[in-house]
Amino acid sequence: MEQLFVGIDVAKDKLDIAILPSGESFVARRDADGLAALKERLAVLGPLVVAVEATGGYESIVAATLSESGLPVVVVNPAQVRAFAHALGKRAKTDPLDALLIARFAEAVRPEVRPLPDAAARLLSDLVTRRRQIVAMMAAERQRQKQLPEKLLQKSIARLLAALQKELSTIEIDIDDAVRGSPLWRAQEDLLQSVPGIGPHIARTLLADLPELGTLDRRQIAALVGLAPWTRQSGQWKGKSMIGGGRGSITSALFIGAMSASRFKPPLAAFYQRLVAAGKPKLVALIAAARKLLTTLNAIIKSKQPWHKEHAHA
Repeated sequence: MEQLFVGIDVAKDKLDIAILPSGESFVARRDADGLAALKERLAVLGPLVVAVEATGGYESIVAATLSESGLPVVVVNPAQVRAFAHALGKRAKTDPLDALLIARFAEAVRPEVRPLPDAAARLLSDLVTRRRQIVAMMAAERQRQKQLPEKLLQKSIARLLAALQKELSTIEIDIDDAVRGSPLWRAQEDLLQSVPGIGPHIARTLLADLPELGTLDRRQIAALVGLAPWTRQSGQWKGKSMIGGGRGSITSALFIGAMSASRFKPPLAAFYQRLVAAGKPKLVALIAAARKLLTTLNAIIKSKQPWHKEHAHA
């Protein structure tokens, strides 16, 4: 049976769809009726992969709708698709061509299909993202507060900070209700917070943005998050190992946890200090601490057992 690969380029109001190897292409509306017709059409075809390019959030409802109907949906990174286009020497860019390119990317790379978050998980992710946005806005206003001495402007900033703080409190209550309303999330949050350096905000970011935690091995989870070092080497030349890619919200949260734990929490603090004493730059030691923290959290969720001292030597 012929294997089919579908590429979907998402715009605000429409979807451009390309199917390989037939080369068929068509357009669908990005609304309830258009998505219903699309999932019926794709269900008949039975594609191996349906690749949807991440497009500023417009792809979320498309991916969720198709995934809920049992289609093998993958949300692909636009930077990887663009790099693939450059490798092929493709410079032209239109929506139909982009859809075909996404389908060719899926055919060549065969990205792994993973279950997408359900409605409750998407809501939690959106709430955690909104909390992060409000915190960033408050930080920006506090910086302005330091730079603007005029009393009138100070009062304006104070009023806005008060409003943001009120909204932050409301969002945090909503997040707490979402987590505590799910027995599974409640149990996983308690497991995550048993690890030194992990508080409620980091735990909930992991629950929202890293549903794969506990389902992959240590190397896979580190690569997924962007904390696995990759080596640059050509002939006799060897570059430094680097990290990159992954999920920015998770990486940031783990760095915050690693910074706290490497200063004040004995197991990770000893690990960090040992690397620094061995001559590792502090940033390299911190990355290693964040990676160790991630693999410890992964092991705890996988085993469903809270942290204990043996995890310090894992």
